[in-house]
Amino acid sequence: MKGIAGFYYVYIVGSGLYECKAKGRFRKEKIKPLVGDQVEISVLDEREKSGNIERILPRKNELVRPAVANIDQALVVFAVTDPKPHFQLLDRFLVMMERKGIPVVLCFNKKDIAVQEEMAELKDIYSACGYPLVLSSALKQENIECVRKLLCGKTTAIAGPSGVGKSSLINLLQSEVQMETGSISKKIARGRHTTRHSELIRIEKDSYIMDTPGFSSLYINDFEKEELKLYFREFTAFEGSCRYYGCDHIHEPGCAVKLAVEEGKIQRTRYGNYLEMYRELKEKKRY
Repeated sequence: MKGIAGFYYVYIVGSGLYECKAKGRFRKEKIKPLVGDQVEISVLDEREKSGNIERILPRKNELVRPAVANIDQALVVFAVTDPKPHFQLLDRFLVMMERKGIPVVLCFNKKDIAVQEEMAELKDIYSACGYPLVLSSALKQENIECVRKLLCGKTTAIAGPSGVGKSSLINLLQSEVQMETGSISKKIARGRHTTRHSELIRIEKDSYIMDTPGFSSLYINDFEKEELKLYFREFTAFEGSCRYYGCDHIHEPGCAVKLAVEEGKIQRTRYGNYLEMYRELKEKKRY
């Protein structure tokens, strides 16, 4: 359910929560238990509810950041405004999820303080890519039930930068754990981190959310630049229409993706972020 300072808290159906240590061989094998893991434990003290993690069962997926396993989907939370969405950061996260084959739901919070133009821009960019999108207000409790329905029957990792209202949303979605909420630093216009570890929280039967620490940067450098186009789902419709086979949609003549950008069929914001990530992946070869 969570891991803090070398202790792992394992929920056993019908028995409750056990505080466990991981066997030393996991460290030798460079394996670390993750929130969301299915594990086998040996009980050391039934009354004190303590034990050891003996085995980690095979994972269907795992993420490095946030460090979680066995999720069905990710709910990515950004604010519509205050702070304004960092599109490059958001698209990096979407690339990570596409690469892992993990479905994403986008939630833009703080609609109560946003203007229509800001909300329309987000819909134009991301609904056009095919991502489910919810505009919510934790403060006014708007569209919280829409979010809850999207989480029903699934284990969902909730991720996003600090200061966007993730903890406030989580507090509205369940009552078992009350998360500390933070404020925006006016000096640097971003949130203070309030979540310091990942934690699995039950919403209702068969529905769980994983709260994860906020992030302000993400690096993508563990794959080749030629792969990147596969993770921008709006490019798919134009693949095969380029003049050259294997077109990377950068500088090649007769590129159908670049033409789609010019014609407004692909958002310039997304394409600009694609170019920046492509350059980053190309540069990594130099080091």
